Amino acid sequence: MEIALHIGANCTDEDLLLKSILKNADLLAANDISAPGPSTYRRLIRETIQNLNGAAPAPDTRQILLDAIVEDDDPNRLVMSNTNFICIPNRIFDGGAFYGQAEFKLRAMLQLFPQDELDIYLSLRDPVTFLPDAYRRSKADSFPAFMQGFDPHNMRWSDLVRRIRSIAPEATLTCWCNEDTPLIWAELVRDIAGLTPDVQITGGFDLLASIMSKEGMSRFLHYMQAHPPANDAQKRRIIAAFLDKYAIAEEVEEVVDMPGMTPEDIEDMSAAYDEDVLRIAQMPDVTFIMP
Repeated sequence: MEIALHIGANCTDEDLLLKSILKNADLLAANDISAPGPSTYRRLIRETIQNLNGAAPAPDTRQILLDAIVEDDDPNRLVMSNTNFICIPNRIFDGGAFYGQAEFKLRAMLQLFPQDELDIYLSLRDPVTFLPDAYRRSKADSFPAFMQGFDPHNMRWSDLVRRIRSIAPEATLTCWCNEDTPLIWAELVRDIAGLTPDVQITGGFDLLASIMSKEGMSRFLHYMQAHPPANDAQKRRIIAAFLDKYAIAEEVEEVVDMPGMTPEDIEDMSAAYDEDVLRIAQMPDVTFIMP
């Protein structure tokens, strides 16, 4: 069985991606794909991993979990999503390490589902917006307390990606930038669900509708109907053009508030993020979805 595991990162799509996937329940069922509601597996998987605490699970653990998560017989593909899978925001820098629990959590998943093919999905985000957002959600007493001694200038997604590849070398790993999601939303829904690019889905413009004015969305849909794009690249150009004119400013413009950081610091960190993204996109064992 294939297991699609969307592990975040924290503070990215706010479960909207999963909601778009769940809108296609009938289509998924027709293709032997199961996307259960998150209440059936998030707490169950988390508590199972915590209770094992690194120990090997009993031989029947996999089947017990699947019986609780999936209603019917084992599907061809099981889709699970939890942006807090590695940890909740206040533990992102536990022990002064960036996502230090990643190895523990993924090793446990591999032990729980040893005979299955694991497809891991990870969204990246510019540290200058990711860190303030995660800090707010962490409810830490201060930004230094949230960072736990980790230097924000040293945050590199590529380090996490390499660690994921190290702990799960047989798994596939797909990454993308959270900043690009309005342009690639339908591709993400199909990819995570395991559907082919030519399949018509519901919810392919869910994120776009949340950041574009009603007038702009109406004009966009009419345009798409009158001028169907020949390919995904053309569709992205159309989306970008309409966003440029009709985007809701407060939905797409983020105020960067990094305690103790100068504008120069923020510019340097964003530049380092761009370089880091390019580094990840060039990794031979990573699939990178970009506009």
